[in-house]
Amino acid sequence: VQLVESGGGSVEAGGSLTLSCAASTYTYRRNCMGWFRQAPGKEREEVAGIYTAGGSTWYPDSVKGRFAMSQDNAKNTVYLQMSSLKPDDTAMYYCAAARPGAYCDISRESDFVYWGQGTQVTVS
Repeated sequence: VQLVESGGGSVEAGGSLTLSCAASTYTYRRNCMGWFRQAPGKEREEVAGIYTAGGSTWYPDSVKGRFAMSQDNAKNTVYLQMSSLKPDDTAMYYCAAARPGAYCDISRESDFVYWGQGTQVTVS
């Protein structure tokens, strides 16, 4: 299972950034995928989840209205579009996937067992 993230970088407060996560067909199809972040000294938190068969999404209140997760089935890729970014959004962002074929809940962190290498987002 391989999850390859891209798109991180530095942006000013109020700006936008889009992260991408490419997966294998086996990992992507009919599965829960999510974006998580972890800032230094803080616990990891999920910021978006999607079920790739149907496209239902979930967001915590902290990012609702600012972050949007989407998918491109032709590319086996999910995206995280982030807008109105704040300095508190600064963190390492990770793409994650549940175990293919298993029941999963897009809002339940424990269901995500495969992780990408992470991409840094810095908001100043």
